[in-house]
Amino acid sequence: MSLSIEQVRQAAHLARLELTPEQVERYARQLSDVLTMVDQLAAVDTAGVEPMAHPLGMVQRLRVDAVSEVNQREAFQGIAPAVDNGLYLVPKVLE
Repeated sequence: MSLSIEQVRQAAHLARLELTPEQVERYARQLSDVLTMVDQLAAVDTAGVEPMAHPLGMVQRLRVDAVSEVNQREAFQGIAPAVDNGLYLVPKVLE
C-alpha cells in the first residue's frame, strides 16, 4: 500500500504539522515503505503460533507476600493531631 502526497499533506494538516514539499515527498515514501512492511507481516500464516506476552519466555520473580512488620496503627494514630474512627482527619484544602 502506498500513500499519495495528498494523503500525507492531509495527515500533516490534521496533526498541525507544517511540511515543506521535500518533506512531504520523503514522508510519503517512508510511510509507504512502513505500510508495505506491515502488509508483508500481515500476510504471514500465524495459525499455529501461540501468542506471547514476552519474547524471551522469562518469568518474573516475586517475593513472598508475607507480613514483615508488626501493626503500629494505634501508635501512629496516637500521635496524630486528629483521628476519627481509625481515619486521619486533615484540614480542608479545596473549597
